[in-house]
Amino acid sequence: MDRLRPRNRPPVFSGFTKAELEKMEKLFTESGEEVLDDEFCKKTARSFNHSSGRAGKPIVKWTEVQNWFIKRQQEGPPRVASSTNASKEGDRIPDLSELEFEARSSKDGAWYDVETFLTHRFLSSGEAEVRVRFVGFGADEDEWVNVKKAVRVRSVPFENSECHRVKVGDLVLCLQERRDQAIYYDARVIEIEKKMHDIRGCRCVFLIRYDHDNTEERVRLRRLCYIPCKRNK
Repeated sequence: MDRLRPRNRPPVFSGFTKAELEKMEKLFTESGEEVLDDEFCKKTARSFNHSSGRAGKPIVKWTEVQNWFIKRQQEGPPRVASSTNASKEGDRIPDLSELEFEARSSKDGAWYDVETFLTHRFLSSGEAEVRVRFVGFGADEDEWVNVKKAVRVRSVPFENSECHRVKVGDLVLCLQERRDQAIYYDARVIEIEKKMHDIRGCRCVFLIRYDHDNTEERVRLRRLCYIPCKRNK
């Protein structure tokens, strides 16, 4: 199943990343009525779609950006943290709800960003499962996934200057690009061909082997993500 082309989209777009929401909130605060202008929304959508954070995710339409601004305007003035809350910031206990997660679909073995955890249950084996909603997809795509094996902190794209961090044998998340889809799978780094960087950035080539089907492919760094919580085999 191609999660990048769901047949039934929810009526309200919920696929904005945390960084995109923060950017729109800032634009709303600084630009006033300008945020409702068609060209302004088109420019904002283009900037989102060209960012590394949206790689492998559905594109953002400018009308979805505009709808967000319209809804935000209806909510009232920009939200400002109170001085009382700010003074306690240093002593605040970290909230796990602020972390972003990804989960592996049992339908295709690929990893997708989690929008929310809906509920949980315990199997007779004692293992825990959570029902997740994936970013950009409706309730008909919700899945039960194993907490220990199929949920982890969201992976982060490597920057051009970070190619030295990739080592042979590493587990990485790799964007598999095909004619009709582009989705993320776990992969192992088999070989690294170091190359001089140029104006385009890192030109090194990485031979990787996908975990789900053992196929191999040579890819550039732009298609690789660092996994904060790597699984050992």
